[in-house]
Amino acid sequence: MRFTSVIRVALRALRRNTMRSMLTALGIIIGVGAVITMVSIGNGAKAQVEAQVASLGQNIISVFPGSFSSGGMRGGYGSAPTLTPEDADAIMAEVEDVDAVSPEVRDRNQVLANGLNWNTNVNGEGPDYAMIRNWRLVSGAMFTDQDVKSLSKVCVIGKTVVDQLFPNEDPIGQSLRIRNLPFRIIGVLDVKGFSLFGSDQDDVVIIPYTSHMRRVSRRTSISMIQIQASGPEKLDKVKQDIEDLLTQRRKGREPDFTVRTQEEIAAAATQTSKTMTLLLGAIAGVSLVVGGIGIMNIMLVSVTERTREIGIRLAIGAHGRDVLTQFLIEAILLSSFGGIIGVTLGIGASELVSYYNGWPVLVSTSSVVIAVAFSAAVGVFFGFYPARKAAQLDPIDALRYE
Repeated sequence: MRFTSVIRVALRALRRNTMRSMLTALGIIIGVGAVITMVSIGNGAKAQVEAQVASLGQNIISVFPGSFSSGGMRGGYGSAPTLTPEDADAIMAEVEDVDAVSPEVRDRNQVLANGLNWNTNVNGEGPDYAMIRNWRLVSGAMFTDQDVKSLSKVCVIGKTVVDQLFPNEDPIGQSLRIRNLPFRIIGVLDVKGFSLFGSDQDDVVIIPYTSHMRRVSRRTSISMIQIQASGPEKLDKVKQDIEDLLTQRRKGREPDFTVRTQEEIAAAATQTSKTMTLLLGAIAGVSLVVGGIGIMNIMLVSVTERTREIGIRLAIGAHGRDVLTQFLIEAILLSSFGGIIGVTLGIGASELVSYYNGWPVLVSTSSVVIAVAFSAAVGVFFGFYPARKAAQLDPIDALRYE
């Protein structure tokens, strides 16, 4: 029997029981739709995290203070003030393929301006900080190396600070007070939004790190060092060179620092969303298996109902493989039609979720292709046993069947 004839016979058989065929395909429709929707939500969350990591800048390497051990006392990561501005200067001077370095000092302070006050992050940074973070200034300019050397009382502020202290005003040239010290505003940063950890990146006042250390916080150590490598292919080499340099500067002491690349930070940040995507996809995939079992059940019923028809075909010369092919194609058609409708349903559901809940969703081509291919595979897998059972019927017994 020609393949086109088999397809026509299979379609005719499915049309004879239209309602039953639709109900059988419903399990596949719901399964594929659920997979597309869940995976799209997971992919959207992952893309959002990756975008937030990218907002930190490009080709970033961060050096954090490490652990300490003194006498009987021990502390873990970040527990000791182990980094100094000299470490940052050494990295810039001695490590190849480094484009920019910014020592960083972090603190929170109450700032006052224009008769208003606001508790915000006051960060001490180097002049290259805005370039490292890929953070554009909407007005004014970043402070210079000379400002750092002279401990200048100048600052650059984020949009949230502008909204809180200078509503409907241009803050450039005005002053705000940090611990009763006046700092002149020379720049306003563009909007960055929230960070990976849910903090408002625009709620910040940035001053030269030397001014922070000598005038504001009165400390001798820095919170971290941010470095920008010349390219993504240089990250691993630059990281290793930084570790070697800082270890050498410790003169045999146990390393008291931690070096992380942007790729490592991104991998850690996206791990949760990847796990969530896999979990949601696996849960939705269960409904696909249930739909496949429904196909097997209906096909077994169809074999029983059409036993005499099968017997007649075998008696007039049809081969067992022809019967096998016919029933297998019926199962594949059911699951494939269900898969196509399910993809449409899943994409529509994803858009509705995004519209009403504001969640980011990302419908990937790969997830659509995999879902449709898997639905067809379900048809083959669960349709094979009923088709094989039909092909193995004895023609005489089938003709006698009532």
